[in-house]
Amino acid sequence: MTSEGGAAFLPQEIIRRKRNGESLSAEEISSFIKGLSDNSITECQVAAWAMAVYFQGLDRAETVALTAAMTASGTVLDWSGDSLPGPLLDKHSTGGVGDKVSLLLGPMVSAAGGCVPMISGRGLGHTGGTLDKLDSIPGYDTAPSIEKFRRAVAESGCAIIGQTADLAPADRRLYGIRDVTATVESIPLITASILSKKLAAGLDGLVMDVKFGSGAFAEDAAEAEELARSIVEVANGAGLSTSALLSDMNQVLGLSAGNAVEVRESIEFLSGGVRESRLLEITLALTAELLTLGGLAANAKAARAIAQKSLDTGAAAERFAAMVAALGGPADLLERPDQVALAEHEMPVTPDHPGHIVAIDVRRIGLAIIALGGGRRRAGDAIDHGVGFSRMAGLGDEVGSERPLCLVHARSSAAAEEAAAAVRAAVTLGEMAVPGPLVLKRIGP
Repeated sequence: MTSEGGAAFLPQEIIRRKRNGESLSAEEISSFIKGLSDNSITECQVAAWAMAVYFQGLDRAETVALTAAMTASGTVLDWSGDSLPGPLLDKHSTGGVGDKVSLLLGPMVSAAGGCVPMISGRGLGHTGGTLDKLDSIPGYDTAPSIEKFRRAVAESGCAIIGQTADLAPADRRLYGIRDVTATVESIPLITASILSKKLAAGLDGLVMDVKFGSGAFAEDAAEAEELARSIVEVANGAGLSTSALLSDMNQVLGLSAGNAVEVRESIEFLSGGVRESRLLEITLALTAELLTLGGLAANAKAARAIAQKSLDTGAAAERFAAMVAALGGPADLLERPDQVALAEHEMPVTPDHPGHIVAIDVRRIGLAIIALGGGRRRAGDAIDHGVGFSRMAGLGDEVGSERPLCLVHARSSAAAEEAAAAVRAAVTLGEMAVPGPLVLKRIGP
């Protein structure tokens, strides 16, 4: 690792300087990220640097430099020669339990005239990852070639994939290390991780869903707002039109949490079945934001009507089916959602006594999914896509013997019982609860 003048940038010196709270130059950051990309820096050095950043932070200039370095570590897509019919738009969530909005929003935006080349990630910490959900679909290729990715976007209007070897490879390695070293909850690292992938995708517009609450990385709304402003400022400074919504994660989003169970719920949602009210609301709000950013609607009200129409006419469902088929999944998934297999042992989870749900420790729900095998303890761990929770009750719901807290899907009765105990421990019952607003604030231009 050397500077432009030939002087060495020693990884341990960069780690030491950040550990001591010093500001790193753009050259130092670029050098460190280059070493991360070519594996000349060891995993323990990356972990040490990430922990130093977690405690000491990065200022805005350092965050911009880190984002630029990670974007430049691979290919930056240019779509100008693809003759796409609409603007390139995308959404990203900071992560939550039960958050399957990407599976719904991508097809909805596509049906409304946008193109969605979505680069998603796997689960981090206690939150689920969009790619892990898609991996539960037989044949679906979450790591296609760039050429296949381009074809899928052209054919279906949207394609949700992971980072290929070509797109922000530095982030791929850092992402995995953060997951297992308790350094996920760092605003500069989250900002750079998200935006390096989005800038590499060559987007015209981005909307962020920044979550707060017991199931979010940022439990406090003020912390979530700080992250949202960091992302919006860095993204718009890099020329990517971006806005953010602050949304509540004090209960599971939708009716399911897990991988296959969330895909099943998404198929039902798109196909005109049950659409849980909070999931519908945040999906419509984010879709409308994107359609407005992309110039596909004159204002938020018109954009929301367009988004709702894409669901009501079945156009979004058709785009979802086309995306799945284009990326190797079954062409008849909408007609046969049972191709997404669930764990064979299903058990209702009843509360110890009847009452209304007044609080949920959503993080404990996420950790219960990991304990079932549906998440990772270490980077690279295989996961069981079929386990999780369905028919989940939310804040204010009355539960008891007739209305369980949820159904658990597990591989054994023992695992189901353990998960049931975790759910009971995560839920507080009382007389009544009134959930707070789902969308707290919009941040953006």
